[in-house]
Amino acid sequence: MRGSDYAELRAFAAVAEHGNFARAASRLGISASALSQTIRTLEERMGIRLLNRTTRSVAPSEAGQRLLSRLLPALADLDQAVADVSALRDTPAGLLRINAPRVAIVHGLAPLIAPFHAAYPDIVMDIIVDDKLSDIVADRFDAGIRLGEMVEKDMVSVKLGGEMRLVVVASPDYIARHGMPDTPRDLRDHSCVVSRWPTDGSLYHWEFERGDEKLEVAVSGPLSTTDNDLMLRAVLDGIGIGYLFDYHVAEDLIAGRLVSMLDDWTPPFPGFHLYYPSRRQMPPPLRAFVDFVGRRRAA
Repeated sequence: MRGSDYAELRAFAAVAEHGNFARAASRLGISASALSQTIRTLEERMGIRLLNRTTRSVAPSEAGQRLLSRLLPALADLDQAVADVSALRDTPAGLLRINAPRVAIVHGLAPLIAPFHAAYPDIVMDIIVDDKLSDIVADRFDAGIRLGEMVEKDMVSVKLGGEMRLVVVASPDYIARHGMPDTPRDLRDHSCVVSRWPTDGSLYHWEFERGDEKLEVAVSGPLSTTDNDLMLRAVLDGIGIGYLFDYHVAEDLIAGRLVSMLDDWTPPFPGFHLYYPSRRQMPPPLRAFVDFVGRRRAA
């Protein structure tokens, strides 16, 4: 196989994976126009259309899907072969691709990037912000980050941080006008700022626990959103009661801009976990990062 053939097939796999020329070009480190020309050259050489293009999306044609089903395993084997050779180096090197929701990146992963780079300067981290909990195997990520309770059972899971906690909060102004709920069930009579699951857009039913009693309350109110910062802003402005991570509202609670309630119903729960597929031979960059996380946890 010529070098140009390999580059063209890599380019095709990247476009099919991302469903977008701009994102694929960014991933490959080339311009979108150069990538488009590479795909046209491949299609002309093969004499068949591999990608169906519209103004909004790009998807493999039937022929493209057939090629992709054989191509992806072959590319994975090549990547593993390179990783096996790289493992012979004294210092791990290569690309580490991680998929994680924004909140996990900001509060779990971001503090690790600088010290990890200092320890492993030859490893390049490619971190993709994804709140929809994509399939890391299908999308060819080395690892992902999720709340521990959301990690699939067939994955290897490594604790990334400490426990987390959600807090029911409202502004003093809202409390002065509407009072405070005595139990989670009372929230049905209050205006609440409701969060939506980024995976499917459904409304999140607030979950509570006290001892052996567990409750799930379907709240409602004047605003629903997937954005935590917007939820906090709305709660501070007195629109309604919010249910937010404790670290997100800590400063506002200390300053008196917010008041917490129902604290005995909101115990801590497992925080973020790094997870990855079970495999006999881990890529050296992933092995280095897993070991690094383990050392940080033990320190």
